[in-house]
Amino acid sequence: MTDPVSQSTDAAAGTPAAFAVVGIGASAGGLEALERLLGSVPVQSGMSFVVVQHLDPDQSSAIVSLLQRVTPLNVCEITDGLAVRPNVVQVIPPNRDLSIEKGLLRLLPLATPHAPRLPIDHFFRALAQDRRENAVGIVLSGMGSDGTQGLRAIKEVGGLTLAQKPTEAAFDSMPQSAIAAGLVDIVVPADEMVEEIVACHNHVPLVDADKVIKALETRENLTAIITLLSQRSHNDFTLYKSTTLFRRIERRVALHRLNSLAEYVSYLHDNPGEIDLLFKELLIGVTSFFRDPAVWESLKLTILTPMLTGWSSERPVRAWVPACSTGEEAYSLAIAFREVLETVMPKVRVALQIYATDIDSEAIVRARQGMFPDSIAADVSPERLARYFVAEENGFRITSEIREMVTFAEQNIISDPPFTKIDILSCRNLLIYFSNELQKTLLPLFHFSLNPDGALILGSAEAIGGFTSLFTPVDPKSRLFRRVDHPVLRGEIGFPARAFPIRSHQAEEPGAKHGPEPLQALMERLLLARYCPAAVLVDGDGDILYISGRTGKYLEPAVGKANLNIHAMARDGLHQPLITALKRALRQDGPVILSGLSIKSENSTQTITVTIQRVDRHEATFDMALIVFTDVDHVGMPPKTSRKAARAQAKDALVAELVRTRADLDETRAEMQASLEELKSANEEQQATNEELQSANEELTTSKEEMQSMNEELHSINAELHSKVGDLLSVNNDMNNLLNSTEIATVFLDNDMQVRRFTPHATQLFKLIPGDVGRPLSDIATDLFYPALPNDAREVLRTLIFIETRVPTQGGGWVKVRIMPYRTHDNVIDGVVITFVDISEIKRLEDEVKELRGERPE
Repeated sequence: MTDPVSQSTDAAAGTPAAFAVVGIGASAGGLEALERLLGSVPVQSGMSFVVVQHLDPDQSSAIVSLLQRVTPLNVCEITDGLAVRPNVVQVIPPNRDLSIEKGLLRLLPLATPHAPRLPIDHFFRALAQDRRENAVGIVLSGMGSDGTQGLRAIKEVGGLTLAQKPTEAAFDSMPQSAIAAGLVDIVVPADEMVEEIVACHNHVPLVDADKVIKALETRENLTAIITLLSQRSHNDFTLYKSTTLFRRIERRVALHRLNSLAEYVSYLHDNPGEIDLLFKELLIGVTSFFRDPAVWESLKLTILTPMLTGWSSERPVRAWVPACSTGEEAYSLAIAFREVLETVMPKVRVALQIYATDIDSEAIVRARQGMFPDSIAADVSPERLARYFVAEENGFRITSEIREMVTFAEQNIISDPPFTKIDILSCRNLLIYFSNELQKTLLPLFHFSLNPDGALILGSAEAIGGFTSLFTPVDPKSRLFRRVDHPVLRGEIGFPARAFPIRSHQAEEPGAKHGPEPLQALMERLLLARYCPAAVLVDGDGDILYISGRTGKYLEPAVGKANLNIHAMARDGLHQPLITALKRALRQDGPVILSGLSIKSENSTQTITVTIQRVDRHEATFDMALIVFTDVDHVGMPPKTSRKAARAQAKDALVAELVRTRADLDETRAEMQASLEELKSANEEQQATNEELQSANEELTTSKEEMQSMNEELHSINAELHSKVGDLLSVNNDMNNLLNSTEIATVFLDNDMQVRRFTPHATQLFKLIPGDVGRPLSDIATDLFYPALPNDAREVLRTLIFIETRVPTQGGGWVKVRIMPYRTHDNVIDGVVITFVDISEIKRLEDEVKELRGERPE
């Protein structure tokens, strides 16, 4: 492997070096972790370190001097245009965002001063795009979820992702968020991270993947890995791009410090859990809300607006989003649809039904929850966050209005049937992972799924290829296409079949193997075929799991329905001894040996020895035993003694059979005795349980009676409440009619001088409306010349002495105002009551009388 340091080139010249750039994200409690991490970096590590720390934008930072004390590397603050260099630590300055382009660090002003800052996600995404597989992302201690989405981008391009061990972090929210999202390759303490990075990069071969895949051995190993994936996940990766598969597999090889694909195949055989991790590795894809904003604006303008403006059908708009991952793409489409609908406002309200599918069951579960980290604020505007999301403790949850538009389901686009009668099909950045053969199969399938004039949305790096007769571009730059109503024969569409053949190396014929058979394999095969005794591996019930050698002499298929059970297939003379011997062998550590058994075939009798040995296997969840059959050769005897020897042999056989029978009877008797004891114990337990159930039944009966009694009481209370409500309604009606019939304006105020209630006649003196209930009376415009009204009302509330006065109005009339305390049924003062009586006529008559008397009117 070439020294990374010697590979560095002039970044300013636009040729980024091949060394790794390690982006380190930290927040609260991150300084201690940074010191431990950088303190473990060797002087000549050959890597560049870029620290993105959450800093106070209004305060100068001393982090550069603090880190310089713990590391021999040069630590400096980043300036705009500074090139990344190996063996240097570069730190983000306060109040700036950071990006990287062609090996040059770029300082950016904050987008919006009051928006949530996510500088770690911002830099990690840029780092992934610039450095590809040489990008390394580390998330240290901190609050929130900044860094999670950035690690997704790094993992997508084949970079390495690490997180600090949550139990070691001062604040574990940031590392825990990344780990929970399944985006972290290595979780270790901070001071072990550099060692892990160096070890992984030393194992990654810097070779051309295309050349490696052409090698015969590599192709065989890739085929074996794909077979294991298919058997484990029931998803076929045969038609995925080989280079993409190779790079993802190569990452796992490096993480486990293996030296070849062949070693990794063996590792997969021994560790089925690694197959699940590799499966998730292959499914990792970059997704975010409103990815490529220009595409979404074009979609709204050229597709959604014309569609909704002219929509005349009563059926909902149907959309399909295959490979939806955790749902961001589907929810973005629903939000865009809602925004266009609110703008267009068609006469008939149009509904949207989105079918979002993915082969990752865990991603579908997360998508259904609709819960997303705080980091989505970098992709979703504050207006959309406020309108379509609900802020919760751990992030943002999509509103039910948008959630109800989307139906999530687990589906494999390669092998499962497609959705049909679709108006919008959004398949972005999925076809790039498929081979040309599979792309040519899926595009006609998309044409079949879409309605006439339906819209197809592809990713920025995808195209329709030679299917120009099926789709016409609407916006080629944004990869928006419209379906052409071109006839396509059903035979030309490759409809998926759910079942697919799984190729297995074990199923291959010997002649199909490449190259000569190894000598060790040849030797083992000859020994097994010619010299090893016949044997079978069975489970605890006698079902045969594996057969070695020729067992036809000892076993034969039973008549009737096929049954691979040792007890059903054992020949005469072997059936009965096997029953007890197998049970005994499963209970003890040593083997059980049955000697001198005679089995009969069609033309002869054979004496055999049967050895039964329990097989212990840690990962097995059931009992297993190995049964070995060995023939006993007969030694010839002199003719004179042959008859006597035959009788003696027959006698010995009978005695041996009698001994075995007695042993079997003794064992059967012991088993029956043990079973009887177990039955007695079980019977006693059943009796105790029965007593408990009877007691519980009595308690339930008592509880039922109490509940019935309570229910009757509640019925009675409910009837009384109904009666009281009726009385209250009657009294309320009487009061309303009384107040209205008196034609006296009345206003009720609470203790804070706010309007509690008023009669209709009060609106002639005050500009009152029903919505003014709860407002201070002093805020209401009035025709009265009575500025002291609020003070007089407070005085009455304080002294409980009513006030009565005459007040003129703007129309020249007069009103008698009477302010009294408001008393409740319990004689509690709860505000005041103000009545207004029109005395204009009385005042006029009084003035006329005074004029007649020669007095001056008021």
